[in-house]
Amino acid sequence: MSVIENAQDTTQETEEQFRLLVQGVTDFAIYLLSPAGIVTSWNAGAERIKGYCRHEILGQHFSCFYTEEDRTLGEPALVLATAAKEGRIEKEGWRVRKDGSRFWAHIVVDAIRDDTGSLIGFAKITRDITERKEAAAALEKANLSLFQAQKLESIGRLTGGIAHDFNNLLTVISNGLEVLARQSRTPLDMKMIDGMRIAIDRGSTLTQQLLSFARQQPLQAEVHDLNELVRNFEPMLARARNLATRVELEFRSQHACALVDAARFETALLNLVVNAIDAMPEGGTVKIVTDSVDTEEPLSAALPAGQYIRVSVQDTGIGMPQEVLAQSLEPFFTTKPVGKGTGLGLSQVYGFATQSGGDVLISSEEGKGTAVNLYFPRTEPAETLSIPGATAVETVLLVDDEPEVLGLSSEMFKSIGYEVVVASSAAEAEDILRGRTDINVVFSDITMSHGKSGIELARTVRLEYPGIKIVLTSGYPLAALRREHGTIGEFTFVHKPYRLADVAKALRA
Repeated sequence: MSVIENAQDTTQETEEQFRLLVQGVTDFAIYLLSPAGIVTSWNAGAERIKGYCRHEILGQHFSCFYTEEDRTLGEPALVLATAAKEGRIEKEGWRVRKDGSRFWAHIVVDAIRDDTGSLIGFAKITRDITERKEAAAALEKANLSLFQAQKLESIGRLTGGIAHDFNNLLTVISNGLEVLARQSRTPLDMKMIDGMRIAIDRGSTLTQQLLSFARQQPLQAEVHDLNELVRNFEPMLARARNLATRVELEFRSQHACALVDAARFETALLNLVVNAIDAMPEGGTVKIVTDSVDTEEPLSAALPAGQYIRVSVQDTGIGMPQEVLAQSLEPFFTTKPVGKGTGLGLSQVYGFATQSGGDVLISSEEGKGTAVNLYFPRTEPAETLSIPGATAVETVLLVDDEPEVLGLSSEMFKSIGYEVVVASSAAEAEDILRGRTDINVVFSDITMSHGKSGIELARTVRLEYPGIKIVLTSGYPLAALRREHGTIGEFTFVHKPYRLADVAKALRA
């Protein structure tokens, strides 16, 4: 056998081994194209990924693998032109199988040239990476959800602290007005005092809205059938609509029990309906839908797998762009004109839902409308939460580390006939208790900057002076105080900024 014959046999053997190698690959679609894009070879991986048998696809143009949108844009021709010019192209995109289903593909196209440099075709490799893309998308969604939850949590802590400090300032002003109003005043004086009282009320309302967003608003939670709450509240919702809108109810679940504060739930529902009506300037339909959701996958960072009652408020309005949707739950963010909204409506709804153990998920599309979905853990009937009453007192030991609050509160107590002893810390209060036997009640702020807290002082008084009654106060809400100090239900509580009537009721109850 000649050397030439041996070389020919070796070449044929190598080519056959290469053909068997390519044909045996099933994770990649490997095939050749003519310079015009006609399929000229086909391996087993191509058949598995794309669904075409060899005899079905040979001789067909490779553009059949592209989506209709990409073909319209000239994507197949652009890929070949780029590969011919650059020698190689690598990219990702949607591709279509024989059955019409789509998959996300990673493709590489190499230009093939002969010894003279003339283009004789293309080698194309395609890999189905749909699972990898879906996993990356799921991870990105989870990260975005976590970031949003962390952002709202940080804003909540900030607003809760601001609301507490603001409540202390309001308490100083409110108590001063109470003392001034009890003195002889001209009609003009009383008119000015009444105006300031209105301003204090508005400021107090603002702090309650902020605390609601911060999930620090005290809730009177009871188990309610949300279907019944929505049905009973329908007359109020109907009053909120205008002639161009209508409100429809749809109850998809027969039993929709959840642990909620009924008044807060109704306020949240009214906020959402008003927002929905505002989003439909030309009129439309607001639909309130309640249903039961059982999920084996987390719905959000705050909603693990479980059973929920979903209350959805849907409108057919203008919708929201994604950049607006991303900020929609933040306090003071609003797209309404000046004077038409505070930007606290959705943030209050968010705070209420999350404090109730649920969450708010919003979907919106410009020109098609918005759906705000409230999720609450589904539950069975349970006992309601309550706060015990207070007892009567005659001599008060007033404890607060804010000098302004201490001074004006002392005057307010005196103005209604009580003897007052003041202390600026728990340690000073304990010294006074050891030296006096005429103290009937300790009225103490809970959060003090130095030494013992008011809770610790109250527990010391309870242990060592069981005959003394205890009333606690704070600008922080009960929920936040319970998280930091544990249960305080054993003591009477008055929330700052307190009014004369609030104090009198606590002391004389």
